[in-house]
Amino acid sequence: MFHPSRTIFGPRWSLAYAGAGCCAPGREQFGRHEMSPAHEGGPWSGNPFGVRRPLRFLAAKLDLDESQVQKMAEILDALKTERAQAAVDDRRTLTAFAEALAPEAFDAGKAASGASLRTESADRVAKAVLSALERMHAVLRPEQRERFAYLIRTGVVGL
Repeated sequence: MFHPSRTIFGPRWSLAYAGAGCCAPGREQFGRHEMSPAHEGGPWSGNPFGVRRPLRFLAAKLDLDESQVQKMAEILDALKTERAQAAVDDRRTLTAFAEALAPEAFDAGKAASGASLRTESADRVAKAVLSALERMHAVLRPEQRERFAYLIRTGVVGL
């Protein structure tokens, strides 16, 4: 039998699904999970892939001071911008591929331009990641770099 609170769109959605896996032991209160600070305001309060959430996570895990947080925010913002541009380029690439395929005769030039756009975009993202890593290395203290390297190795942080 259908019950609205049992669907992912029901009133308990943010507690049952958005917070899944984020609640630490002992954070239950009257049978309901408290949301962690990363989930304040619900799942649509901001872009989940924006800078604030990764920055908060890194600040907590690496014990960053205020100046480090500011510098890391700038680094992550630049990386976010480059990745957003890569997403735009990916849509343009797909459009070029579709336009090459649609006419009666295959348009190899249009397909090649889409492929080269994809390659250029991937190169720009790779350069941005390398630049970000270099800048992060300069900002972090040795023990913080060790912890950050561990987070990358274990897949907790993705670049």
